[in-house]
Amino acid sequence: MKQTLILLLGFICIVGCSSPEKPTEITSSLDSLFLNSIPSNEPGGAILIMKGDKVIFNKAYGLADLETKTAITTKTLFNVGSISKTFVSNAILILQSQGQLSVEDSMDKYFPDFKNKKIASKVKIKHLLTHTSGLPDNRQTKTDSVFYLTAKDAENWYPVTQTDTLVFEPGTRYEYSNPAFNGLALIIEQVSDMKWQDFVKKNIFDTSGMNTSTITDGPHPQKGVAHAYLNRNGKWVEKDYGEEPTFAAAGNGGVWSSVEELAKYERSLHNATFLSDSIINRSQTITPWDNWADEIDPFIGWSWFVGQTPDGWKTVGHTGSQGGFLCNYVTVPEKEILFIILCNTPRDVDGYTGFITQWLTQNNWLDKQM
Repeated sequence: MKQTLILLLGFICIVGCSSPEKPTEITSSLDSLFLNSIPSNEPGGAILIMKGDKVIFNKAYGLADLETKTAITTKTLFNVGSISKTFVSNAILILQSQGQLSVEDSMDKYFPDFKNKKIASKVKIKHLLTHTSGLPDNRQTKTDSVFYLTAKDAENWYPVTQTDTLVFEPGTRYEYSNPAFNGLALIIEQVSDMKWQDFVKKNIFDTSGMNTSTITDGPHPQKGVAHAYLNRNGKWVEKDYGEEPTFAAAGNGGVWSSVEELAKYERSLHNATFLSDSIINRSQTITPWDNWADEIDPFIGWSWFVGQTPDGWKTVGHTGSQGGFLCNYVTVPEKEILFIILCNTPRDVDGYTGFITQWLTQNNWLDKQM
C-alpha cells in the first residue's frame, strides 16, 4: 500500500505493564484531546508515551470492532502498516551479522528470473532498504484488484522483476516502494530457509517479549485485533483484509502489534537485544550516496526515517498506513523518548503527533533525566 504519511522530519511499564496508565494532572490535556476527538462508539486508537523504561501515558479509545462493540485496549493488536518494514530491515541485518548475506548483494544473486539482467546486477539490498532502487511499482492493482486482494509477497514482487527500465539509477533518488520490502521478505526466506514471518518471530518477537504480536501470511488474525474502517458518506465501511488490494502482502505491512508490545520492541533496540549497538546505530543513521541527484537530501537509514526536533535532537521512526489503519512510531534516541499512535481509522495522526511533541517540550520531558 502506498505510504500516505511520511514521518514528520522536524520532530515531530514495559515488561510488567498490565493496565493503562491513569491520566494525571500532567497528562490530562493529552487525555482530553483523545477523548474529545475519538467518540467512544467509533473506531479509535491507542497511544503510548514512554521515557526510558517509564510509561508516561498509555491509554486506548474507541472500538476495535463495530459489529461486536469490542473496545480497544492497550493490548489490542493493530496492523501497523509500514512500521512492519523496520522488522524486515532488522531481519536482513541479523542475517548480515551472521555472515549469511550483505546489503551489497545484488538482485541477480537471489532472483534469477529478473527479466533484465543488467538491472538485476545494479539493484542491491541496500537500495531496497532505503527506497532508492529505481525499480518501478508496476503492479496492476487497479485493473486486477481481485487478484491483489489475496496476492502475497511473491505475487507482489514478481511484476517488479519483469521491468525493462528503471525510474532512475539506483542510489540517486528517493521513491517510496512497498514491493521492495516484499522482495526483501523473500530474500530472508531464501537465506534463512524458513518463512520470514517465523524468522522474525524467533529472532525479534520472542527475544523482545512480544508474545501476542504476529505477522500475517494471508488473512489477518481472528482474535484480539482491531478491524479497520473508513467513513464513507456517514457510514463505516470495513477496510482491511479482503477489502483492500495488496493487504495480504506482508513484507511491506504485515505486522500486527499493540502499543505495549511495540514499546518492548523499542526497549530491545535500545538494549541491543537482537542486534549490536553498532548495527542499530548504523541502521538509524542516514545512508549517504555518492551520486545523489534528488531535490531533497537523503533522510533514511536502513528503513528508518531520520530527522530532528526543533531543538536539534535526532529523531528516528516510521509511519504506517494500510487500509483503514494509520499509525506513527517516533523516538528521540538520545533522550530515550518513544511515542506510538495506532489507529484503526484515519484519525488526525499528524495533529496528534504535533500535540504530543509540543506536550513533551512544554513538560520538559526532553530535558528530564531518568
